[in-house]
Parts: sequence; structure tokens; C-alpha cells
Amino acid sequence: MGGGELRFIREAFESNYIAPLGPQVDAFEREFAEYTGIRHCVAVSSGTAAMHLALRCLGVGQGDEVFASTLTFIGSVTPIVFQGAVPVFIDSELETWNMDPYLLEEELERCARKGRLPKAVVPTDLYGQCCDLPRIMEICKRYEVPVICDSAESLGARYLPQRRKDAKSKLATDPHRHTQTSKDYEKTDVGEGQWVHAGKGAKAAVYSFNGNKIITTSGGGMLASDDEGLIEHARRLSQQAREDFPHYEHVEIGYNYRLSNVLAAIGRGQLRVLDDRVRRKREIFEYYRGALGGVAGIEFMPEPEWSRANRWLTVILITPEVFGADREAVRLALEKGNIEARPVWKPMHLQPVFGYREQRAVSSEQKYPVRVVGGEVAEDLFERGLCLPSGTAMTEGNQDRVIETILKRGRQ
Repeated sequence: MGGGELRFIREAFESNYIAPLGPQVDAFEREFAEYTGIRHCVAVSSGTAAMHLALRCLGVGQGDEVFASTLTFIGSVTPIVFQGAVPVFIDSELETWNMDPYLLEEELERCARKGRLPKAVVPTDLYGQCCDLPRIMEICKRYEVPVICDSAESLGARYLPQRRKDAKSKLATDPHRHTQTSKDYEKTDVGEGQWVHAGKGAKAAVYSFNGNKIITTSGGGMLASDDEGLIEHARRLSQQAREDFPHYEHVEIGYNYRLSNVLAAIGRGQLRVLDDRVRRKREIFEYYRGALGGVAGIEFMPEPEWSRANRWLTVILITPEVFGADREAVRLALEKGNIEARPVWKPMHLQPVFGYREQRAVSSEQKYPVRVVGGEVAEDLFERGLCLPSGTAMTEGNQDRVIETILKRGRQ
């Protein structure tokens, strides 16, 4: 907690609005819209709930396909399954670790020829790094496919709206292919220095206030869009789809997804320290990079010139043949020292619940149909990637202990 939350919590108690809805929720939505520059917002119980509402409002239903990043948290894609749709997992690019726009373009072209386009595309802003949203939007606009940006991890991150030149990346089958660099980008009509918030520009964007995020309401999320009609529909669905009658009237099925007035009060206080949190997260990243950036076999998650990540987590890649130990050996060495570190997200196409690789004994009733485009880059990032402790309360002494443990394991 930043300390300022108690004032808003007191206001919530003094107003006697404790249950979902209330003046704190209204204020939180308004202040979030002002911060992100996205005109309309609805506060809900989780980022997953926000994603579910977005897909529902866009008409995603039984048998539809929805394209999504494979390197992501499962809450980004389970709402696709909730709606009875089929996830199509798109591989990562190396420049951002997010959805590869070129693979997306190729797959949309293929689907258009078959006359079966997806109902939506859901790229993830991984670990607070903005995806190439302008390029993704440009591609999807040709086919009139809406984009829902999963910005759950990227509060406070920003990007310069730019577009790639018409250059093709190497084949997706090469896990070590090089994607285009920032020199291969050209400006659109947005001038130098005009940064916009992560998710802005998409049809809708999803944010999370889970306990591990850069700001938290202990649990909660936000759906944001410049489309007022979409947000008003989502708002009604989030309140059990109750119609405007004195009695309870329903013409469609809704959900109990609204955020508590008390949790919204916490969110208002947290929002006021978000920029400080981003600044501190980036300092933590730079301290790690200063100590480990020159070590052979260790690489850091990249940041293109057009992106300003919030560095929610500091993430490294470890090449065992060069460093002398693999990711798991380093993780276990840290764990032995009571230091928590985790692998990067396991790609969705490798999850046993989807049964794509038939990795484990999961009954057929538990498996869901999926398709995968590429996958080798995400698999490599998972194999070598490690998320380091990155909490804003960390001291340099804490970081030094992490760094020393990593270096010691590499020397063994």
C-alpha cells in the first residue's frame, strides 16, 4: 500500500457504500480513464472477468475462433473457452516477446482465403512490455477483426504509435530468427514524444489489479474502450444484466462481476502512486542489468525504442551452454537461498488442458480444441526465461543477494 488509500477507504465507510457499486467505483473508473486516455471504463472483479465481458460484447460464441498470444497467463484465454470458442495461439516475436505481427498477418490472410476469419484477436502486453499494437491494429483493420489488448500486466507502460515498414521476418519455424529492429519502424501521424498508454487504440483493453500487479485492489480489473456502447453493455452484463425497471427484469444472461466500492477506494489510492511504481520498477531492472548485463549467457527482456515498459517483472534469458547452468538450476539455487523466482509463462499450446502435445494423462473431457501458429519462439523463451524478484520494496542489498546467487551458480 502507498499510504493514501486509507483516506478513500474512510470515505467509503462514511458513505456506507460497502457492496459493489458506489461513489468510489464511479470515481475510480473516471480517474482510470483520465490516466490512460481511454474514454470509457467499467471496474470489475478481475482482469479475467473484464476479458470475458469484452469477448461477450463482441459476439464471440460457440465454434468461433479467437487468435491469442501463446506466451501469456491462462486468464487471457480461458474466457475464449467460456464462450465456447476455439483459441488459436500465435507465437512470439523476439523483439518484444509478444504476438508476432507477421505470423498474425499470414494466418489472417490464410483464414480470409478460406472465408473463416476469427471473431477477435487478443495480443498480450507481456510482463509490462507493450505489444506492437499499431501494427496489429493495421493488419486486423483490413479484415475488420476487432482487437482486445490484454494489458493486465502493463499498467503505466506506454508506447509510441509507429508502424513497421513492409518487411518480412524469417520463417516462424526458426526459433532463433531475428525480427525487425526499431530502425525498421516508421512514424504514422503521431509526432515524436507523443506516448500513449498501453492498450489505447484497441477496440477494448483489459487491466488487472490482482495482488501481484504493479498496483492492486487485492483483486479486481478494468475494461476500457473508446466505444461507449461496448462499455455500457459490459456494465449491464457485469450487474447480472438487470434492465432499467423497478423490479428485476432480464432479457439476457449476465454475471456478478462488479467491483466492490471498498476495493475501488483502494484502487484510487494506488493509482496515485502508479508513476512512482513504474519508476521504481525500471530502477530495479537497470540495477539488475548493470550487474548481469555483461555476463556471458545472460540476456534481458528487450525494450524497443518505441516502447516504455513498466518492467513489472525483470526477466532474463539464460543460455546454459554459455552461462554454465540452465534456468532451472539457477531457479533452484535461488530457492535454496529463500529467494523466489519463476520461469516465464508456460506457452498456452503446451498446457495439458488443451492437449495439443498430449503431454500428460488428461481425460479427453478436459481437453479443448486449439490451433497453434508457430510456437518455437515461445517454447525457447519458456525454456530459458526466468523472472527475478522485482518488488518495489526491494533494497539494493536484496538485489545484490539475488545477483550473487546467480553468479555463483554460473561459476559452479
